[in-house]
This record gives sequence, structure tokens and C-alpha cells, in this order.
Amino acid sequence: MKKEINTEFDDELCAEYDIAQMDGYVKGKYVERYKQSTNLVLLAPNVAKAFPGEEAVNKAL
Repeated sequence: MKKEINTEFDDELCAEYDIAQMDGYVKGKYVERYKQSTNLVLLAPNVAKAFPGEEAVNKAL
């Protein structure tokens, strides 16, 4: 017996929430910590082909 799979989302959440009513909400609370610990650089595919790994990229820079 197959179970019917519902592909539609039965989302009961409101489309918009009033942030002012949320207790303890601080916009951007961790943004500075995130910026300090994140250093992601995406290379274009043609450039990525020239480097076998992250060490090669760092050495070239």
C-alpha cells in the first residue's frame, strides 16, 4: 500500500511577523562575530581549474 505524498506545503505560519513583538530580538546580533570567522571566496570555474587546492591558491596569492 503506497502512502500518498503531499507535494503542496501546508504552511500555517503567517506571511509576516511583527519583529517588535518578539522578546529579546536584536537584529544583527552576531554579524560582527560572523564576519570575523568567515572568509569564503568563490573562484570562477576557469580560475578554479588552474589550482588543485586551497594551498595552491594561498601560495599564489
